[in-house]
Amino acid sequence: MSIVQRIALIFTIIGAINWGFIGFFNFDLVAAIFGDNSAISRVIYGIVGICGLINLGLLFKPDAELERTTQAKPTR
Repeated sequence: MSIVQRIALIFTIIGAINWGFIGFFNFDLVAAIFGDNSAISRVIYGIVGICGLINLGLLFKPDAELERTTQAKPTR
């Protein structure tokens, strides 16, 4: 997993926790910190959305790694 994917995964997890707060407690952490419907909160929501799109690649990565490991090097 590349560093970009790790950072994207961290932002996606933080976004998921925020959605959990919204769903269970009706509390938007991003809006509470940066202001409701402010420009910075919209930027943060956009970054989390882009990170979610980056993480879509993780769904298909295990198959690619599996194919790479099945082509083992010949032993002597």
